[in-house]
Amino acid sequence: MTAFDLDAYNERARNGPCFICSMLAGAPGYEHRIVLDDGIHVAFLDRYPTLHGKVLVAPRTHVEDTIGDFTEDQYLTLQRVVHRVATALAATVPTERVYVLSLGSAQGNAHVHWHVAALPPNTPYEQQQFHALMTEGAGVLPDDPERADRLAADLRARLNGGT
Repeated sequence: MTAFDLDAYNERARNGPCFICSMLAGAPGYEHRIVLDDGIHVAFLDRYPTLHGKVLVAPRTHVEDTIGDFTEDQYLTLQRVVHRVATALAATVPTERVYVLSLGSAQGNAHVHWHVAALPPNTPYEQQQFHALMTEGAGVLPDDPERADRLAADLRARLNGGT
């Protein structure tokens, strides 16, 4: 694991532009490896993963209320995308359990998004659940562009009907 600058991250999350909208607009410094873009939703590799293959899934439209900004049909459609991504992730990386959760708030990372993360098999219990997702402890996985590119390509292939 690599140390993570939580103070700088919090500053960006609370005072910077929306990272999802910035990524979608092609803003420099907000590039992510997109694995799915259906025109309504987008899924992309987390830039600061604590688990290999962590993916974020979000609506392309900037919405901030996890429930209230969606009709029931829109919400269920988004959850179907989350399910597709989780299924592809579990088929791509060794997985004991897939974690799915929505984080963020009006105070930071306001654009609604779901974290989809594969817990590796045999992870000691004390390192599971929220411990597996927290950057404050062990940090984040070291940046490995080639590995991330391969993972993104594998996920895209699965999401597009490949094996």
